[in-house]
Amino acid sequence: MKTTKNKLNLKSIHGILPIDKPHGVTSTEVVRQIKRVVGKQKVGHTGTLDPFATGVIPICIGQATRLTEFLINSTKEYTGVIELGTETNTYDSFGEKMSVKPTGSISFADVQSALSTFKGPIQQIPPIYSALKRNGKRMYDMARKGEEVILEPRPVEVFEIILESYEEPFAKIFVKCGKGFYMRSLAHDIGKILGTGAHMKDLRRIKTGPFSIKDCIALDKAKELLRESDYQRILSPADSALQHLKKVSLDESLIKLLQTGQSISINMGLPAGVDNELIRVYALSGTLIALIKYNQLLEQWTPKKVFNIT
Repeated sequence: MKTTKNKLNLKSIHGILPIDKPHGVTSTEVVRQIKRVVGKQKVGHTGTLDPFATGVIPICIGQATRLTEFLINSTKEYTGVIELGTETNTYDSFGEKMSVKPTGSISFADVQSALSTFKGPIQQIPPIYSALKRNGKRMYDMARKGEEVILEPRPVEVFEIILESYEEPFAKIFVKCGKGFYMRSLAHDIGKILGTGAHMKDLRRIKTGPFSIKDCIALDKAKELLRESDYQRILSPADSALQHLKKVSLDESLIKLLQTGQSISINMGLPAGVDNELIRVYALSGTLIALIKYNQLLEQWTPKKVFNIT
């Protein structure tokens, strides 16, 4: 007797799907491919990962798309290989060669010294070929059309940077950084410091916020399991992006106030917080209900995001 697999229950999918992005595929294409499977559900990624790069890209589905900001702004970790001596226009291995210079005089200590200048809060100029916008246009579109692109430094932060090995002309590195940091720009800047030119030959994101590479699933496998409605074992709860926030559980009467956009005063049972502090609110059943924000002047908690997760 022929069996029919369960159809995907679109309304039930709310969560974060950590994908190990394959080489040569854009972040937007990953979203498109997942979107084709889940249909009407909202789908979004949590920070662009360059086409030449691989690794962690959490995909938010359903109500979880309202939490992408928490993952976009989270700490990232990368391993990469910088190739000294060859500079490209995109600062990566997909670009056109702009210059080739010898690297025989460069030592491990030279590379390590150059890398050390990037630790801490720094100002970084992003690549011309990037998804950033100027006057409503993507910078990579402007660059491809030959339009003038004015590059301005931006504040970023590097928490840890390690030179793991150097075998001429390849430097293998580990970087832990904050939001907005471009690994391609790091490679380009290292090349300028050493006088050889350089580009990022290989790049792998191994962690985004709470998601590491061991949590991820291959894109094709994820699509297969989604089609088979077997997504429960690969989909993380939406609140996985919120584990750094405190949590409270409230009874039904207080939850109804939040669901209708009303604030809750601290004399109604909630503790006082720090001004503008965010906390997670759950029903007694364990369902995520809302994110609420504290107003110190009014001594009350106001709903910032209310979720419809069943």
